Amino acid sequence: MNFNCMVAQSGGPTAAINASLAGVIQGVIDSSCYDTVYGSINGIQGVIGNNFLNLSKKASTDSFIERLTATPAMYLGSCRFRLPDFQDDEELYRIIFDRFAEYNIGAFFYIGGNDSMDTVAKLSAYAEKINSSIKIAGIPKTIDNDLVITDHTPGFGSACKYLASSIREIAYDTYIYALPSLTIIEIMGRDAGWLTAASALARNDFSPAPHLIYLPEVPFSTERFIEDIKKVQEKYCNIIVAVSEGIRDENGNYLSATTAAADKFGHAQLSGTGKCLEHIVKERLSIKVRSIELNVLQRCAGHLSSKTDLDESFALGRAAVGFTADGLTGFMATINRLSNTPYTTEISHAPVSEIANLAKDVPLEWITPEGNDVTREAIEYIKPLIVGEMPCYTKEGVVDYLDISHLFHTADNS
Repeated sequence: MNFNCMVAQSGGPTAAINASLAGVIQGVIDSSCYDTVYGSINGIQGVIGNNFLNLSKKASTDSFIERLTATPAMYLGSCRFRLPDFQDDEELYRIIFDRFAEYNIGAFFYIGGNDSMDTVAKLSAYAEKINSSIKIAGIPKTIDNDLVITDHTPGFGSACKYLASSIREIAYDTYIYALPSLTIIEIMGRDAGWLTAASALARNDFSPAPHLIYLPEVPFSTERFIEDIKKVQEKYCNIIVAVSEGIRDENGNYLSATTAAADKFGHAQLSGTGKCLEHIVKERLSIKVRSIELNVLQRCAGHLSSKTDLDESFALGRAAVGFTADGLTGFMATINRLSNTPYTTEISHAPVSEIANLAKDVPLEWITPEGNDVTREAIEYIKPLIVGEMPCYTKEGVVDYLDISHLFHTADNS
């Protein structure tokens, strides 16, 4: 009798994370090492609370894996839960590993971003401490693209595709009036400006929008911002600006610091940066100005996902299963870029201890000296990741995804 395996999802959703889940399921089907794959509902909390789906049974349904791959957000639900260090509190670890034993688990796969890799690292270290043979593996995802070692992260390419397309459409809408205007588009990115850098892909032969791009990797100056707008006004009537939600001044203070709360991990939850800039411009310049916060749309637009992104996400999930079957543990599956033109990659792995709690910024050399745009190198890095279209399932004219009613909570079970 073979071992079973378990998979969970954690952190913020993307349009590609379910593709990695589908890859894990397919990897188990293809493998002779595992019998059943269980899905933990709401991340590691589902393991603790004994809340699972039998994904092997789900996969026996026609087109389930195909439909799962194209479904955005998280089919298994998510959580934002940080495990304590087991040196300080071992109780939860005992519960988790007792649950693994109960379900005859030989491998646990956690799909998520930086905080999720922290969980993978801690579970791996605990498994080593108690001499457990269970393999612990991380599979990356985050639209922020800020995980180290891997060339890029699943979810980033689809978010970039949505951003570039939406900003180009906003530009078309903006250009119709012969009235001086400024549109400020606020894009997700607390500490890393990868997504905002992708706004440059909205440009084409006749439209330079966004005319200005501001990332959190370089200090933001309100005075310089006003001067930048004045300079662009000399040539263009309608101006579009892309700005990261996490821009901060030379002292490291977020522009929206007065309204920024913190999440359970201590990360600032930012919003209102665009609105703040809108008020500043209204006070300083005679120009029609509006701000647009794309918010969760940039991470859940399954109808505009990148085929390259979903294909790579699927491949990472399937490869992770193979890596554990080969005896590996304590790793995160990674993407290594071999070439930009033609775009080629390979799937590999790296110790999760070298990834967890670290972050990758946009290289400063990919930001213009003026701090208000990105270079050709940044564009060439991102461009291949948005290529290709996925089938878009619809019903009565509206996008149609897998049933996720198993995630519904009642008012007294929230």
